[in-house]
Amino acid sequence: MLAWVGFGANGLSAACYGPEKAYVALGAHTELGPFLALATAVTVFVIALAYSQVLEIFPSGGGSYKIASQLLGPRFGLVSGSAQAVDYVLTIAVSLASGTDALFSLLPVSAQIYKLPSEIGLTLLLVLLNLRGMQESVRFLAPIVVGFLLVHALLIFFGIGSEAGHLVGAWDDASGGVRSLSQQAGWAFVAAIFLRAYALGGSTYTGVESISNHVNLLAEPRVKTGRMTMLYVAMSLSFTAGGIVLLYSLESVQPVHGQTLNATAFSAIIAKMGLDKAAGQGLLVFTLALEGAILLVAAAPSKLKPMCSALWKPYRF
Repeated sequence: MLAWVGFGANGLSAACYGPEKAYVALGAHTELGPFLALATAVTVFVIALAYSQVLEIFPSGGGSYKIASQLLGPRFGLVSGSAQAVDYVLTIAVSLASGTDALFSLLPVSAQIYKLPSEIGLTLLLVLLNLRGMQESVRFLAPIVVGFLLVHALLIFFGIGSEAGHLVGAWDDASGGVRSLSQQAGWAFVAAIFLRAYALGGSTYTGVESISNHVNLLAEPRVKTGRMTMLYVAMSLSFTAGGIVLLYSLESVQPVHGQTLNATAFSAIIAKMGLDKAAGQGLLVFTLALEGAILLVAAAPSKLKPMCSALWKPYRF
């Protein structure tokens, strides 16, 4: 569980921004949404399966850096490791920005000017947490990750269940819409729209590699622990990310200035629950607060240190 929280949170948190980027990229062709949701869920499992094989072959960790170094040479390893280091830095930046977006979705648009100072403050908070040690930080933030998954599972199940009578019709409408679009513009255009959205939502899959990169930090037996952690990450991320994209389609969500697409979709779902105004607003606040918190977990830069150390070692003068 600690491994899932410590490394899996990076992947699970991607459901807060990856699906939104993919769905928005569809533009007016939202009939492709259900197919995008299916492709997202399947891709997570394919990637997880690949990295499960990697951690079996390289049980001491290192990920693509070690693979490239041992199989292709140290210079290729340097390129691969540098790419991973850049990836981690971008993960920290994107996670902080997306977490702040989630929290500021609850505030008036006029409050947007305070987002940058808030992000700087969160960065300083991450420094303090990592100075105390990663394991303590993970134990402290474990309820956030579990709470995130439970609350989002509730909203996804309720959102899909509330449209259960229209779910089959939604797939039929999506298929009909795709056929109609292909007749008007051709299958090449349909493929281009879909693949562009799929590619721009590629950030959904970030973080899955963290387990194989740092399998050496897992409890013994490391390979078994890593494979189980990878399974947890794949199941939770595919369900959450794919479910959110499907919710966007079922709710016909449109971007709203100053709000994330998740905030808009969850607001519509909570409105169907029959809760009073205060309870509904409280649930929305709790949900977005968990999103902001798990993105803070994902942004924890402690996993950058072992990569930089390994990357620099072969080239130390």
